[in-house]
Amino acid sequence: MNDQSYTTTFSVGRTPHAAFTAINDVRGWWEETIAGRTHEVGDELTHWVPGVHYARIRVTELLPGKRVVWKVLDNWMSFIGDQSEWKGTEIRFDLSATDGGTDVRFTHVGLVPSDECFDVCRDAWGVYINDSLRSLIASGVGKPTLDPDEAPDLRFAGLRLELARARG
Repeated sequence: MNDQSYTTTFSVGRTPHAAFTAINDVRGWWEETIAGRTHEVGDELTHWVPGVHYARIRVTELLPGKRVVWKVLDNWMSFIGDQSEWKGTEIRFDLSATDGGTDVRFTHVGLVPSDECFDVCRDAWGVYINDSLRSLIASGVGKPTLDPDEAPDLRFAGLRLELARARG
């Protein structure tokens, strides 16, 4: 694993099985508009924010209570020049049981500081993972983006400014 790849970890007072189940409920923590499935190896999901970001992702590993791994098959971002930045990267969720619950370690293997999208992607993942996914695991209620076009999410106000600057 690349040591510079974006990684964040949090602890939650729930079982690894509860964390695993929540991670696979992508509409419950990422975006309600995500298409596709995430419950079996080989399933594919599509993330699409019109005019901003598209990603097609395949589930490559599911170890209940331990790990979820996705591979980015295709990607497009309106605010970067090198459209290959996410292609072929891995999105990993590693779960470890603790005395008080579970440690969740999220790593986007291949998302590194030299990438043009790094700051924006790091900040977005930070919100989705450390706020929304953590909430879904802990309480059963996540904070997904409902409709990225129609309902501006105040959690992303800073990201919108970064995107506007990046676009020119």
